[in-house]
Amino acid sequence: MLSLKSKLSIEGCICRRSAMSQNPMPEFEPLADFDQRRIELEGVQKTVYVQGHGPGIIVMPEMPGVSPHVVRFARWVAEAGFRVYLPSLFGHDGAVGTAEEGAAVFQRACISAEFNALRRGASSPVTRWLRALARQAHDECGGPGVGAIGMCFTGNFALSMMVEPAVLAPVLSQPTLPLRDPAGLEISEDELQFVRRRLENEDLRVLAYRFEGDPLCTAQRFQAYQEALGPRFEGRVLPDERANPDVPPFFSRHVPAPHSVVTVHLIDRDGEPTRSAVNEILTFFRQNLSPTA
Repeated sequence: MLSLKSKLSIEGCICRRSAMSQNPMPEFEPLADFDQRRIELEGVQKTVYVQGHGPGIIVMPEMPGVSPHVVRFARWVAEAGFRVYLPSLFGHDGAVGTAEEGAAVFQRACISAEFNALRRGASSPVTRWLRALARQAHDECGGPGVGAIGMCFTGNFALSMMVEPAVLAPVLSQPTLPLRDPAGLEISEDELQFVRRRLENEDLRVLAYRFEGDPLCTAQRFQAYQEALGPRFEGRVLPDERANPDVPPFFSRHVPAPHSVVTVHLIDRDGEPTRSAVNEILTFFRQNLSPTA
């Protein structure tokens, strides 16, 4: 006989799977409703997908790229009253891709000069370009400043971007770098101290999210952020059992546990912790970027 707890667990899983199956993600997302722009900053051109009106938000993709799950989140941000800037940093834009294709994207990024994937205490060079994008977004959108959210491989970039004064609302979703140091922070000490002073002087906060059992974004890493930033760092830890189990091939083969809070492992239903995280992020952006903030 199954215990009541086991029955409830099974029923909850069935219910969540049923809810997810009603809104399956496409295999390819053409991003036809975004304005595709080639933006040159710091002597480097990148494709940026732009949508919406209001204060600017930089949405940085997770591995293996600008997937339909990342695009869905970007649309939610635009629908909430913001102008989204979604830069293409790696991968095949709009594609889910196979496990092999995703692994190849990951390997190329690990050896790219734009990313500091393995070494702690140093920010990825691409954050200079992203800071310039934040300045441009602020110039174009106006308002008090811009928000930024990084995910997985880009998870810490929103913190490094705070060296740019326009960035007022940073969100770190499952920050994964440096890969070989579970307690390491992917940011230089000088930049970290600069950010800490900004947080204190300007009364700002940093939101961060991870799943409890995530071996890629560990409890040690969140503890390191807490020690570095104090109460200005607000880390949220979500239960593994409330993650979406229906994931694309790259995640099912290469990601060993619930990981992507606002994209792949999200369950889009009221009352789910992942949906609540999205709502909290949108509220955070409104509180910090409204004209009266």
